[in-house]
Amino acid sequence: MENYQEILKGYREEMIETLSELIGIRSVVEASAGEGKPFGEGVDKVYRLMLKKCEDMGFKTLDVKGYSGHAEMGEGDETMGILVHLDVVPEGEGWTTDPYKAELKDGKLYGRGTNDDKGPAVAALYAMRAVMESGAPLKKKVRLIFGLDEEAGEWEGIEPYIETVGLPDFGFTPDADFPLINAEMGIIVFDLVKKFKAQPKGGLMLKSIKGGAAYNMVPPSCTAVVSADNYSAIKEKAEAFKTGKGYDISTKPRGRSLEISVKGLTAHGARPEKGINAVSIMMEFLGELRFENDDINDFIEFYNKKIGFCLNGEKIGALLHDEITGDLIWNTGLISADEKAGSFTINVRYPVTLTAADVYEKIGPHLDEYGFGVVKITDKVGLYVPEDDKLVTTLMDIYREQTGDYESKPIAIGGGSYARAMNNGVAFGIKFPGEAATEHQKDEFIDIDNMMKGAAIYADAIYRLCCEE
Repeated sequence: MENYQEILKGYREEMIETLSELIGIRSVVEASAGEGKPFGEGVDKVYRLMLKKCEDMGFKTLDVKGYSGHAEMGEGDETMGILVHLDVVPEGEGWTTDPYKAELKDGKLYGRGTNDDKGPAVAALYAMRAVMESGAPLKKKVRLIFGLDEEAGEWEGIEPYIETVGLPDFGFTPDADFPLINAEMGIIVFDLVKKFKAQPKGGLMLKSIKGGAAYNMVPPSCTAVVSADNYSAIKEKAEAFKTGKGYDISTKPRGRSLEISVKGLTAHGARPEKGINAVSIMMEFLGELRFENDDINDFIEFYNKKIGFCLNGEKIGALLHDEITGDLIWNTGLISADEKAGSFTINVRYPVTLTAADVYEKIGPHLDEYGFGVVKITDKVGLYVPEDDKLVTTLMDIYREQTGDYESKPIAIGGGSYARAMNNGVAFGIKFPGEAATEHQKDEFIDIDNMMKGAAIYADAIYRLCCEE
């Protein structure tokens, strides 16, 4: 048997080329592009490219009608799953490189999806290839499972896969952090909606508000359009707000209306403290104005009093906590309003020992107070695999042997991964302790040395879990 680690090292340049090809395809989930393309042309294109590469490497592949698929090697009664996803969040603003043209500089490859999750998918693929080509005696099946709508939040693609193929017996997803994540908070997405009565004519009127790029991202920008007889007072307030608060706010004419724009700082919705929410900035500023329509004033007041910049749900009565995953995490991802109604799209990460019902029960009275309705969109129950579970102990041993890091412990996160789609799965890398978190942000990148180190860990995991007794 050849040394699979040595084989893997020889694929470094090819791995960079493969990842660059995948990055070159804008695989943001869009409306169906027809039969076999349920998530749009871009997602389908990157998926077909990956399947073709797997076939060329000698893997058996399966496509579940364009919703999901896998590449497989090995034989046996048990199946190990490595769940990755090929879709990405929208590129957002402020990039210094082309998000869909991979650029290698200073040992880092830049582009949307390099870190989340195309880079980890490439690392896992070549880890499988190295083990297969080494002649290692696989006693179990190994499947690299391709999800195509993980970032969209609904996970519609993985459900047909489970119905068609079934769940793997155990496995991991390389879509988070090392050393290992054995606890993931529950995730809910919902809209808070309020209808507005007809606006009186004259005075200050709201025409529209729009902000955010995706529910699971901290909004990087927000724009409001207002109408009034005179805008000088609003412009003066905006300048004073900018000077006093230090926020990036500007105004400009839009026809006979005035456009107000604010800039924030985007971040992953599971770590909103790393960003600056542009919706919260906008609502704080609009709270200094007085609209003729009281429903709109209430809409703004509700946000500022019950949400604002609070990231743990305390202001809206949802300060929930457990000892495994800590405090609830609140992110307002999107806002949309016109003259008839307004809504906020909320992404909450709730403690793993609690339920979505606990959250809705807590916020209900506050919504009723201001006449808001709630539209429930999705609920992903949390994940918890005990530290003494064999899967956890084996993967932790592999990580420690490869890195020499015997201090780091299994961790809990607010993020969600495909690991929770398995009965016995965890998140396992690819970001190392102390490494910058660039997923969902401008100038996303992956460090190539760390990608190779992650691939080496995955190769050991495949061998240890599927070749040894």
